[in-house]
Amino acid sequence: MKPSITIEYCPKCGWMLRAAYMAQELLTTFADDLHSVTLQPSEVSGRYSIRVNDDTVFDRKREGRFPEIKELKQLIRDQVNPGKDLGHSEKKSD
Repeated sequence: MKPSITIEYCPKCGWMLRAAYMAQELLTTFADDLHSVTLQPSEVSGRYSIRVNDDTVFDRKREGRFPEIKELKQLIRDQVNPGKDLGHSEKKSD
């Protein structure tokens, strides 16, 4: 079965639009690779985390920041389709 992504966000902090934008980007990039992307209002203030199934791939409190969309796509790709080319979103080596 294809994986599901959950974006848990704090509605009191006004992070719903950020979560919706990230969900749209993931659905566009991984249209054939995902079962769903769910937006989940958190009951915990300040929470912004992203999970693939039950594995947390990004947590705002742990990282001390929000993910960049390029970074998020790479994290999701590594979980759902490691061989997928992300084009311009791909890491460039120095």
